[in-house]
Amino acid sequence: MTIPLAREGWPFILIPLGLAVILWVIGWRGGGVAALVLAVLVALFFRDPPRDIPKGEGLILAPADGTVVQVIPYLGHELQEPATQISIFLSVFNVHINRIPFPAVVETVEYKPGTFRPAWESEASTGNEQNLIMLKAPEGRLLVKQIAGLIARRVVCRVVPGQKLEAGERFGLIRFGSRVDLIVPARAELSVKRGDRVKGGITVMGKLR
Repeated sequence: MTIPLAREGWPFILIPLGLAVILWVIGWRGGGVAALVLAVLVALFFRDPPRDIPKGEGLILAPADGTVVQVIPYLGHELQEPATQISIFLSVFNVHINRIPFPAVVETVEYKPGTFRPAWESEASTGNEQNLIMLKAPEGRLLVKQIAGLIARRVVCRVVPGQKLEAGERFGLIRFGSRVDLIVPARAELSVKRGDRVKGGITVMGKLR
């Protein structure tokens, strides 16, 4: 069975794979095996498994795989109404493909440079390098933050303003450990709490009507 891989991962996979071939050819078998194992581990990080997207009116889906580390009132005003922030921490073992949480049109995409604090810290939401994707739907606005972590220093966003997307569609990824914040209207009916493990495009975070 083949494992689908994100296209952004190939440069990181081919480098240790090429090194493995070179080391094997010159006779350094131990180094070749180690480089091959590294290539396999990197390939697993960039895996992009297909997902069966749940269907239902008003469903808010998880934008990423990982563990919910915060469910708190959001202090920003981008949604133009009271909002709630749900923060998901992605370890290096999680799938790092990000998915759209709600059927909507991309209103804005804003990149913000920043620091690289550990992604599980609450300060990462405001201070770390990040992409802010504002989604506009008839039910209201939602904001998704792709946040780089201590190791992850490359945020990849594949969507542009004006693009219409369905819930569960892939929109980007963050390389090597990260955090994704989902900001939804406070009136949304949430069904997750701190400590819950979620899967992008599969787990229902709540409903927005």
